[in-house]
Amino acid sequence: MKLIIDEELCVACKQCMQVCIRDNIIVEDFAVETGGNCFECGHCMAICKQKAITLKSFEGKQDRIQDYNPREIPVEYEELLQFLKQRRSVRWFKNKKIDKETFDKLFEGAYYSPSAQNQQDVEFVVLDEKLDDFMNLVYEIIKVKEDEFFRIKEFGDYLKDNTTKEFHPLLWEGKQLILTFSTDKTSAVIANARLELLAYSLGLGGFYSLFILKADEINHDKLMEFFPKINKNKHMYSAFIIGYPKLRFRRTIPHKDINVTYF
Repeated sequence: MKLIIDEELCVACKQCMQVCIRDNIIVEDFAVETGGNCFECGHCMAICKQKAITLKSFEGKQDRIQDYNPREIPVEYEELLQFLKQRRSVRWFKNKKIDKETFDKLFEGAYYSPSAQNQQDVEFVVLDEKLDDFMNLVYEIIKVKEDEFFRIKEFGDYLKDNTTKEFHPLLWEGKQLILTFSTDKTSAVIANARLELLAYSLGLGGFYSLFILKADEINHDKLMEFFPKINKNKHMYSAFIIGYPKLRFRRTIPHKDINVTYF
């Protein structure tokens, strides 16, 4: 059993039973677990008006429980859409690093991110002082693709001699990097996307690097030697270079139309 149900608080309204997608709750005089395949999504806990249900695995985390009015959406559609319109990739950064307190604010968004089967197995790594060491490892792995991608060749040349280069071929002016690991790619991407949006709300910016991700695709085992504390079954699914933008954009640009098909 994975739930703690307070029989005295329960009023048998059956909302928890209606919201459970695993048929793990039945309600007679009060709610009772059936012993079904509960994956601890917390829907029953979130919908209960009487606060009669608690997840055993999250017992003691009362400070993380927040009541809100479900009929009040804190952001209007037009405001959020305008925010999305103003988001752009940023590669030119000020010579100012992000502190831990600010990073913690970003990861708060990822904390509330959905995940496959509610596994919540997404992990983040912030590379700062060890960024150069990590990038050297990335090159050692992805250099086998130099003939296929000129940017990787530029990266190798930069590592050998950066005195004639204006910027890093993969990091540009970035000095800090967020990596996202998970057993599920979708969970990792969604979590980092939420983190990214919070970053822009705090005046930060950044861009994603597909070249860094190639290190995991080419030699996952060698890459994970750099991260001994992370489960090797998890893959690096997002690499986000982040910092304080040096320049600010003033307008949107046109995009290709998105094809939508309705059946």
